[in-house]
Amino acid sequence: MKKNYRILIYVFCVCYSIISTGQELEKLDRGLVAIKEARNKVFISWRSFKQDDPKLAFNLYRKDDNRRTVKVNSQPISNKTWSIDSTFNNSSENTWFVKSILDSKEKEEPGSFSLLAEAEPQPYFSLPLHTPKGYTPNDASVADLDGDGQYEIILHQTGRAHDNSHTGLTDPAILQAYEMDGTMLWEINLGINIREGAHYTQFLVYDFDGDGEAELVCKTADGSLDGKGNYIGDKNKDWRNYEKNSKKYGKVLQGPEYLTVFEGTTGKALATVDYIPPRGDIGKWGGKGGNGGSDSNGNRVDRFTAAVAYLDGEHPSFIMGRGYYGRSVLTAFDFEQGEIKSRWVFDTENGKNPYSGMGNHGLSVADVDNDGKDEIIFGAMTVDDDGTGLYTTGFRHGDAMHISDLDPDLPGLEIFNIHEIENSTHGPGVTLYRAKNGELLFKASLDKDVGRGVAGNIVPSEKGAQMWWSGNPNLYDIKGNIIGKAPKEMNFLIWWDGDLSRELLDKNYIKKYNKGIIFKAQGALSNNGSKATPCLSGDILGDWREELILRSEDNQELRIYSTTIPTSFKLPTLIQDRQYRLSLVWQNVGYNQPPHPSFYLGTGM
Repeated sequence: MKKNYRILIYVFCVCYSIISTGQELEKLDRGLVAIKEARNKVFISWRSFKQDDPKLAFNLYRKDDNRRTVKVNSQPISNKTWSIDSTFNNSSENTWFVKSILDSKEKEEPGSFSLLAEAEPQPYFSLPLHTPKGYTPNDASVADLDGDGQYEIILHQTGRAHDNSHTGLTDPAILQAYEMDGTMLWEINLGINIREGAHYTQFLVYDFDGDGEAELVCKTADGSLDGKGNYIGDKNKDWRNYEKNSKKYGKVLQGPEYLTVFEGTTGKALATVDYIPPRGDIGKWGGKGGNGGSDSNGNRVDRFTAAVAYLDGEHPSFIMGRGYYGRSVLTAFDFEQGEIKSRWVFDTENGKNPYSGMGNHGLSVADVDNDGKDEIIFGAMTVDDDGTGLYTTGFRHGDAMHISDLDPDLPGLEIFNIHEIENSTHGPGVTLYRAKNGELLFKASLDKDVGRGVAGNIVPSEKGAQMWWSGNPNLYDIKGNIIGKAPKEMNFLIWWDGDLSRELLDKNYIKKYNKGIIFKAQGALSNNGSKATPCLSGDILGDWREELILRSEDNQELRIYSTTIPTSFKLPTLIQDRQYRLSLVWQNVGYNQPPHPSFYLGTGM
């Protein structure tokens, strides 16, 4: 890995991430990160793993540009995975690294990333971009593309975009891959026949074939250009509608649709198949459920979702979804020996069964029945690992959803969901129910269209998650009791400070409930309008707290922020929790939602 011209450090030790069942998820390094707080003060943190021996400790070292190595700590670091170094020479180029200690034996963990002497104190490190003219950095994902144990960043660059309900031509969607130092690995241009917008362009990055190197999968069309300069389909075809007075103007409602897996190291197209399901009759994607109604102008037919799930409990599959207001189709695929193979298709058949219209502007993945296999939670319905319907609550389509062990007093996971109640439909706008069977625990806002809502432990003095949503001034505990005033922020959550409760992430600031803003990212911006979501947020580096990725105001860099607040809690990296890791994969899909682990993490855990 090349040196970043400005900023900080990672120190890496290649280890394997294993969940409690023994199933290997992915190769990980120690992810050491250092943030310069002052001219002579650097906060350093690194990952702890589930498989670490309980007696494992660390020594932290610093090396300057004269190759002098100094041990920073006086005693082995055993009860935390962070440290502060205020003893270095600011005029030197310094590198930090850790060595693990077990049974009095010290093991070097190679790999480092330099913090340059001329770098001024700043709460982030910068990843310089190659942003196309007229484009804006948008959603991002992380994966190890080259098998070296270090994450790369995959970025969706967006130009002119439109919602499905709007007409107009869009710019091609562009996907780029970067090393953490800003080295661009490849660029994929999806072409004029893939419309740009939050509901169109879903991409998944994960190691689908188990070779240690992640792939990218997304919908493609005639004229899509891979990272090696090769076209998919017919590069000369233009399937866009040019009737300016039509409700279909600018939309792509004709021509072939494909699904392509791209190589993570080069962006080369490895395999392409026909997209399942095809459009069919575009007027038959509405109907029963949802928010009522239908259309023949390409609104409902081109609503896409996507996710990764371990459907057999051992290997990752990718799920591609189409439709949610009425007819919804989820298709599971496997990528094996260079081929894309369909695993199953779940189809609500245009209102012919109770699952019609239950999908959300996004979806989630979790093992709701504790059988070791993942289910797909798609709004008010849950699809079992074998592609059959597990249950539906019947409470219809919505915009936001949160799934975790929200109530630690109850066994298993709970789902907090909000619903669009409009166009003469009826029902609760807010529900909380058992993830395993849909048993209703709480409902509110009867017959009200609720646009946003959040569930998470944000009150340090309270055990369990709190709930709040738009159109209601109150904050509720997980039992449904009013305990205070709801915060105005209801977009994202983040673990940032030193306690176990979560903070409020909105736009470019982090707020502690009832205490105000504790961090603001000056010179950086969020994405997606009123949703005000980050490019990505999650535990991708350092200790168990979460990083925040935003774009700079000039769109020429990504800024990766990592906390510098000490904590008395030592936890394994959240990346090793399968539900949490897969939630980072689908975070870019539809209306972005924050990641949640499969266990309760909060006050009183």
